[in-house]
Amino acid sequence: MELTEILQAAIAQNASDIVLKDAMPPMFRIGGDLTPLDAPVMTVAMMREVANEILRDDAKRMRFATERHADLAFELPDVGRFRINVFHQRGKVGVVLRVIPIRIRSVAELNLPVVVEKLANERNGLILVTGPTGCGKSTTLAAMIDAINRQHARHIITIEDPIEYLHDDIRSVVSQREIGEDVQDFPSALRSALRQNPDLVMVGEMRDLDTIETAITAAETGHLVLSTLHTLDAPETISRVINAFPESKRDQIQLTLATVVRGVVSQRLLARTDGSGVVPAVEVMVGSARVREYIEKQRIRDLPGVIAQGQTSYGMQTFDQSLTTLFQAGKITYDEALAHCRNPADFELQARGLAAASGSAH
Repeated sequence: MELTEILQAAIAQNASDIVLKDAMPPMFRIGGDLTPLDAPVMTVAMMREVANEILRDDAKRMRFATERHADLAFELPDVGRFRINVFHQRGKVGVVLRVIPIRIRSVAELNLPVVVEKLANERNGLILVTGPTGCGKSTTLAAMIDAINRQHARHIITIEDPIEYLHDDIRSVVSQREIGEDVQDFPSALRSALRQNPDLVMVGEMRDLDTIETAITAAETGHLVLSTLHTLDAPETISRVINAFPESKRDQIQLTLATVVRGVVSQRLLARTDGSGVVPAVEVMVGSARVREYIEKQRIRDLPGVIAQGQTSYGMQTFDQSLTTLFQAGKITYDEALAHCRNPADFELQARGLAAASGSAH
């Protein structure tokens, strides 16, 4: 089976990811679960052909030969765009592809809280979108950038590895730079971006101390910086950024971070009740005066309480509040909510209260 046929089938079946390995049929992730395509198993020769089709130019082939893996974007006209990792496993080629929709969905279409789009209207500071691999961080960032692009005339620079969503110039000018193609690495790309008159810089991932430090400096000097981290919630995100620095710098960074942080959006994808796909559970922390105070005073463990209390005034919400809303709306099951909540006992009490209230209303 050829790569084009596999990708067309994945698009037709609304797969989010494709896993290719020899001695197995193509596997599609649909609604969170891997499902085999009704097709012959992939052979070693077929996997080599797939890799050759993906690694079309000499630079990509050299990178794959040297590093034994390669991240890249791949586009098939009239089919779709894909983020790909090609790698070696047991001496053979393996490939994982993420489907990137051609059309960028809005914050509302992604079932994200309204406050996420409000955060995109900030003029400066640092906004972090966090969560485990495959939770939709890139999709959320794309929606935020698209919202800015449609509403404001700004210069937006993205630094990505690889470039995923393609942004047209609508009201803003969008310059997209790819690591390994347009620039060498994240730190140098970010430093040069600051000399390119940006209003907003999106850094695909804050992978190292140099990138984190430069991003914070950019936010401190009047730019809006958007980036991602592989952290599970807002308190862990703040701690991870601070602890990335040597101990001698942490007190100062804590004060700086309190000043520049505008928001942390942490998300996970959960299975829908009806089995039709996934829905995001989202924690949102907004950089309110009280949040800044708690970061400054090293009360990071107490941030969940501040976030919970900021729901009405700022649109903040904890994961547990998000899960309660999703469960109440019938979008996720009770068991799914309970499996992901921070405080199971509190959630059970609240769920029972919701059920009792619903019963008394009928």
